[in-house]
Amino acid sequence: MLMTVLTALLVLAGCGKKEVKPEEAYDAEKFLTNADNLVSKKQYEEARKILLEVKNRDSQKKYGAIAELKIADSYIKEGEPDLAIVEYRKFIELYPDNQYASYAQYQIAMAYYSQIESPDRGSGAARDALVEFNRLKQVYPRNPYRDIVELRIEKTRNIIADGDFMIGEFYFKKESYQAAIERLEGLLKKYPDYKWEDNTLLILGKSYKSIKMDEKASEIFNKVIEKYPMSGAAKEAKKLTSR
Repeated sequence: MLMTVLTALLVLAGCGKKEVKPEEAYDAEKFLTNADNLVSKKQYEEARKILLEVKNRDSQKKYGAIAELKIADSYIKEGEPDLAIVEYRKFIELYPDNQYASYAQYQIAMAYYSQIESPDRGSGAARDALVEFNRLKQVYPRNPYRDIVELRIEKTRNIIADGDFMIGEFYFKKESYQAAIERLEGLLKKYPDYKWEDNTLLILGKSYKSIKMDEKASEIFNKVIEKYPMSGAAKEAKKLTSR
């Protein structure tokens, strides 16, 4: 009777316990696949926990680099470019000779590039992107992104130049002529092939004229007329030189 009661109690006690699942055996490739699946479901934090474990347990240095890169990529997909940049830089620092180092550098540049909005709001991001694109060219001259990088560089240069032009024009309208001159002179020096050079020269000439430097102003107006004879800037420059 006693044995029957004890057996019944043990059965009841067993029924009350939750089944404990055995810990999943560590398999780097499987863990990486699981992380990819979580990222595809936008479960970024959970994915990064798995990737961090792979990175920390990678004693043979075989999967740690992949995990670090996937951590950075996850931040891009999550819409956190600044955090992604930190992780890509970490990847380059830890694995400078890795085959994906140029990819990480390209992603850094693109993270800044993606934040460019317009000339008046995106010149800071454009400057950062330009620095990083040029670093990609210098450090990884055989990178597979060469053609597209040149297009990106051209766009960032145009954004920066447009931003400088807008600031120079703003100073001119505020009658801060010396500040306008410094900004526009700097623009033409850094970007001699600027697409709106005619308008830049016109405002520069008007700024010099406003501070009574008529000889310098006339020199600039004549340059506009000679270089861009069919432009609206040349038409206005002719009127100003005839006064």
